[in-house]
Amino acid sequence: MLNIAIFASGKGSNAANLVRYFNLNNHPLARVNLILSDRKQAGVFEVATTHSIASVYLSSLLLENPSSILKIVHEHKIDFIVLAGYLKLMPIEIIEAFPMRMINIHPALLPKFGGKGMYGMKVHQAVGDSGEKETGISIHYVNAHYDKGDILFQAKTTIDKEDTPIKIAEKIHVLEQIHLPRVVEDLLYKL
Repeated sequence: MLNIAIFASGKGSNAANLVRYFNLNNHPLARVNLILSDRKQAGVFEVATTHSIASVYLSSLLLENPSSILKIVHEHKIDFIVLAGYLKLMPIEIIEAFPMRMINIHPALLPKFGGKGMYGMKVHQAVGDSGEKETGISIHYVNAHYDKGDILFQAKTTIDKEDTPIKIAEKIHVLEQIHLPRVVEDLLYKL
């Protein structure tokens, strides 16, 4: 059984979706075994509590010491890491410890609308303001730069003239819920 860790900074809808897909369905390959967040009040902790999954608050002290984070990850026998709405840049020590075994999901079609500060509604506002005819999600490997890792998967949706950033966010959420678990599963089968 492979173990997945999820790093998240928000409410945890993608984390909850992965937990449903792997843990609640008794997936034969993997399960979510650890949830970590850099925000003490993040909703993702409720996901962890609800499903009896170990969770760790990444305090500033932990964030300044990547070897401590790695120790926690190794104690939970983690094989694969998913960044699902995690806003911090991942330390190089962790990236190097999980080569080709750490991915991020981004709510736009990279390389457009990526980089530091481009997350959540900021992305959807920028996409809407740009006049783009489509948007989507990108799932990519994590490297030492925001949203610059090799792209593994993209899914698209159209943008209508009347779409607000909130409507764009809703369309993106649907794509995330459909595709993220399947992409993770495909990658795990290749480990």
